[in-house]
Amino acid sequence: MTIRTTHVGSLPRTPELLKANAAHRKGELSDADFTSLLQDQVDGVVKRQAEIGLDIVNDGEYGHAMLDTVDYGAWWTYSFSRFGGLSFENSGGFELRPPAGRDGRLAFSSFAERRDWQRFADAYGDPESGIQIVSDNKVVFPAIVDELTYIGAEAVERDIAGTKHALEAVGKPVSDGFVAAISPGSAARVGNAFYEDDEAVVWACADVLREEYKRITDAGLTVQIDAPDIAEGWDQMNPEPSVEDYRAFSRVRIDALNHALEGIDPSLVRFHVCWGSWHGPHTTDIPFKDIVDLALLVNANGLTFEAANARHAHEWTIWRDIELPEGKYLIPGIVSHSTNVVEHPELVAQRIRQFADIVGDERVVASTDCGLGGRIYPSIAWAKLEALAEGARLASK
Repeated sequence: MTIRTTHVGSLPRTPELLKANAAHRKGELSDADFTSLLQDQVDGVVKRQAEIGLDIVNDGEYGHAMLDTVDYGAWWTYSFSRFGGLSFENSGGFELRPPAGRDGRLAFSSFAERRDWQRFADAYGDPESGIQIVSDNKVVFPAIVDELTYIGAEAVERDIAGTKHALEAVGKPVSDGFVAAISPGSAARVGNAFYEDDEAVVWACADVLREEYKRITDAGLTVQIDAPDIAEGWDQMNPEPSVEDYRAFSRVRIDALNHALEGIDPSLVRFHVCWGSWHGPHTTDIPFKDIVDLALLVNANGLTFEAANARHAHEWTIWRDIELPEGKYLIPGIVSHSTNVVEHPELVAQRIRQFADIVGDERVVASTDCGLGGRIYPSIAWAKLEALAEGARLASK
């Protein structure tokens, strides 16, 4: 059989879309004109994916607005406009509730306190190191000041309609499309001045996001749950916790996600695990073997994860000792966002075979480590996807 291909979601934004995003945010472009332009852009990005030969495609996450060519956070910040109960006014000045309650449970440190960031403070602090990207468009993070509600119906319906329109234009069935959405655990990583503690926030986010997930899957599209918090959150706990305590912390987030997915067909869900897409050393990443069983508990048939970059490429061997549950399939990263070097199609084929020889060709969909949009130069990103498609053809012979 031919091994299928996909990618993690974010694709390079065009200059026209970046300009339109900025104008729309400033009120200089009407909703109607923006929606029309966005549809043209989505049609174009889906067409390009189809021409390359990718099998399972999306809208490039074009509905998750970016203002700059380089943007590592649109997968998260898009949610700020889809949640009611948030405030951006003086968000650093609210009296915030204890992030982990009062019983000593784990809590995230600040981004600057990440253990990898502290170990390589010189590199992270140097704008010429290739790690720290300085943008003129500073992100303002909100705080929760009231009960969370879902106010993103119009936006997600636009994502859905745009994706379906583009799929039809290239002759692809709706089942070949997906739309990305944030996990409750990741959405909960904002200031909290309303709920009792961080766990209450996570469960509230799950209740809110259920509507987004359901709208996507009710339309026949697959929802990809972006959940870097499950792996990447480990580095943001300082001092380093025990693996046992971190697993307990993460289990709450898995349970909340499954609550949000209740009643949704797992065949229409894929779960994305990553260790953060910034171009740092990543020496404090938690090993996949320590959390993979938690990832497999999610009511999602597809599991997408990093497997191509220098920090996690060796971990394909864990699947020799794991019995993949019935109905589930792997979506391993085969080309990476973390290097400008374009993977050779022969290497792509070798990496695909590592997984396919263990679990079977029919249970592997070759993908990228993380989203390429905002993380790697556009022409290089598209070359990587071409190599992915060619390598999958070689691996299928």
